[in-house]
Amino acid sequence: MARSKRVFLIHAVSVAMEPINCAFQRLWPEVRPSNLLEDSLSQDLESAGALTPALSGRLLDLARYAESAGADAILFTCSAFGEAIDSCREQLSIPVMRPSEAMVAEALQLGSRIAVLATFEPAIAAMREEFQAMAAAQGRSVEIRPYTCAEAMVALRAGDAAKHDRLIAAMAAEVRNADVLCFAQFSMTSAAEAARAATQQPVLTTPDSAVLKLRQMLAG
Repeated sequence: MARSKRVFLIHAVSVAMEPINCAFQRLWPEVRPSNLLEDSLSQDLESAGALTPALSGRLLDLARYAESAGADAILFTCSAFGEAIDSCREQLSIPVMRPSEAMVAEALQLGSRIAVLATFEPAIAAMREEFQAMAAAQGRSVEIRPYTCAEAMVALRAGDAAKHDRLIAAMAAEVRNADVLCFAQFSMTSAAEAARAATQQPVLTTPDSAVLKLRQMLAG
């Protein structure tokens, strides 16, 4: 009997853990997700204002640990560390996924006017770069329309998920002239249903797209 695939999830915020683990339970229950949380990464990134070599090195240390522990693949769950994740991918022998790359590909199939919604502002820049790079590789342009509500993250960290979801839904309702709305963070997933009720545009979330992509890569 073949062993279950083992995917290591590397988190920089604790609130990202439940959404992605729930997505695995729904979409790929046979997998063995393992969680690594280092929440000082997001705090130090916010303090530094930009990704530093020291922060990148710390992410690489976590990725190497996951590989040594028998991971078949690694999924990072914080979009703000894009370049550091790419460095991990270059130096490891197993698949390493950015949190949003599967969602980005799906969104570009729906149009070129992309509304990116976030509750952690540094995630916007990383998402913009990811969209632009993938669009350029396809020989096309993309227009990113950023929306941020830091208050929603504050509410979620305080345990008020209902307020978090309401604030994100209100942010979604403000979006105009976009082909698709994309959540920049795993931690926002609980607001997907409310956001879809607040807009007529498609709303994509990172966990579902990521799990389905990983399943295709490892089990297909």
